[in-house]
Amino acid sequence: MNESGTKSIRINTAPPPPPPPSGGKEPRRLGEILLKYTSLTQAQLDEALSIQKSDGGLLGEILVARNWVLPHELLRALCTQLDLRFIEDLKPNDIDIKLISEIPINYAKAKEVIPLAIEQGPRGDTLVIAVSDPFNEAIQEDLQVLTGLPVAIVVSTSMRIQEAINRVYERSTTSTVQKLEDEFEDSLDFEGPMDILEATEDDAPVIKFVNSLLFQAVKEKASDIHIEPFEKEFVVRFRVDGVLKDKIRQPKRAHAAIASRIKVMGSLDIAEKRLPQDGRIKIKMAGKDVDLRLSTVPTNFGERLVMRILEQASTVLELEQLGFSERSRNAIEKLIFRKYGIILVTGPTGSGKSTTLSSCLVKLNSPERNIMTVEDPIEYQIAGVNQIQVNSKIELTFARALRAFLRQNPDIIMVGEIRDKETAEIAINASLTGHLVLSTLHTNDAAGAATRLIDMGVEPFLVASSVLGIVAQRLIRKVCSKCRAPHVPTDFEMQELGLKEVPPGATVFKAQGCPSCSQTGYSGRTVIHELMVIDDKIRSLIIRNSDANSIKKVAIESGMLTLREDGVRKVLTGATTIDELMRATHSEY
Repeated sequence: MNESGTKSIRINTAPPPPPPPSGGKEPRRLGEILLKYTSLTQAQLDEALSIQKSDGGLLGEILVARNWVLPHELLRALCTQLDLRFIEDLKPNDIDIKLISEIPINYAKAKEVIPLAIEQGPRGDTLVIAVSDPFNEAIQEDLQVLTGLPVAIVVSTSMRIQEAINRVYERSTTSTVQKLEDEFEDSLDFEGPMDILEATEDDAPVIKFVNSLLFQAVKEKASDIHIEPFEKEFVVRFRVDGVLKDKIRQPKRAHAAIASRIKVMGSLDIAEKRLPQDGRIKIKMAGKDVDLRLSTVPTNFGERLVMRILEQASTVLELEQLGFSERSRNAIEKLIFRKYGIILVTGPTGSGKSTTLSSCLVKLNSPERNIMTVEDPIEYQIAGVNQIQVNSKIELTFARALRAFLRQNPDIIMVGEIRDKETAEIAINASLTGHLVLSTLHTNDAAGAATRLIDMGVEPFLVASSVLGIVAQRLIRKVCSKCRAPHVPTDFEMQELGLKEVPPGATVFKAQGCPSCSQTGYSGRTVIHELMVIDDKIRSLIIRNSDANSIKKVAIESGMLTLREDGVRKVLTGATTIDELMRATHSEY
């Protein structure tokens, strides 16, 4: 046992090739080693060398391609040539699971690497790892950083390493979540926020597992946690900066207990597994209140759970900090200081619509204004603003709250989302009777918002007379400033950007990846947007019930910059990359 508490294990290597005859020297050329220790014949070697001379390529690959040498024989010969240890049998049961605690399974599988032991020597401990590619020096550097120990390599086949990874990581998982169903307690009281960092050693493994999952998600600033069951395992994925990535894979037998634990936290019926359910979870983490919206859906292999993380933010960002241009900020401020009318923000779920509306409310907030909001959920607590949470269980809907608002003599009303004709009509009537209404819609672009309201059943003349302006937006990832690299756009990329050349003084960057950005190449997000101010030309098109494309064409002629054009501006200022812009907007263009 070494100082770190990890057992020092002796490596069981395969028997080395027989020693050379007395007075002879071990052959150092690959072909000679293969001739000596495999069934390769001189004629086959000569033919392979002839092919290599005429066509190029590596000798080993040529021999394996013709089945004259087996892959593991070639790998063993390379080890002999390079004086590296080759291991035929990795013996996964002898590997201490503590060794893999710092190494993600996805990394281990992608790089085909497994730690075997910590060997003690005169100069201290050394981590011994098995790799299938002894020429990949980056693996040694990565593990040295992860573990803080010098690294020595041994070599094994890809198949043996992948088999060892599966067995060792399964042992690790089993030790953490074994007997979850037996140890799970469902008679728990979740009144009020829970502090998930208060878990003790006495807590059941499932509780510790779920708590650590939530902690890791908030730490990585994930917006969603997806728990997806499959035939033999379930996968946990985090959505970070709008992109999903795998985090954990666990045995299928643990899924039912974990799902039950989360459903109890969300006050759902743990016995009902055939119907979708929705709930909310409130937790505390390091003094912060975190609100999670829980949704369950029955699938072929079990319940799929999604938790949307809503951190109760104490401060609301300014429009400039969100990424709006000076021109758009000035135009939006002119609209929100109007006495009556509707201002809409559109975009898909998770595009920052509520954040934009909250920024507008902060600008409008003053003692002489009565501001009331109805939201689902309340994402930002704004002092001086009366905020109401939708509650479907007691039939407190957007429409019902709006009717109540109008009896409270408000100056400004914010509706979290217009979902149906009833809510739309009440909001429009409120705007026509002297109230400023801010709300959101789910449409792809600004021009589609007007037609969406008409499709809901609102009369076109009411839409035309009440809507002041529409903002459509998306969130795109910002390129990491620490590892970004200059990039010369290809002809295809220039065509996608709609440019003939990069303007003087502008630099286009590409994402690279570094420890600071978790090797993604991106850090944080910013807004790209289009702002359509409703003028007389657009108003007349809405009254005539024109299609969204016709409205958009007139808006562009009036000076509206589209989402793609605003994104191009972000690319040229170095805020994001061409790849990210195309990912976020390509479906609309």
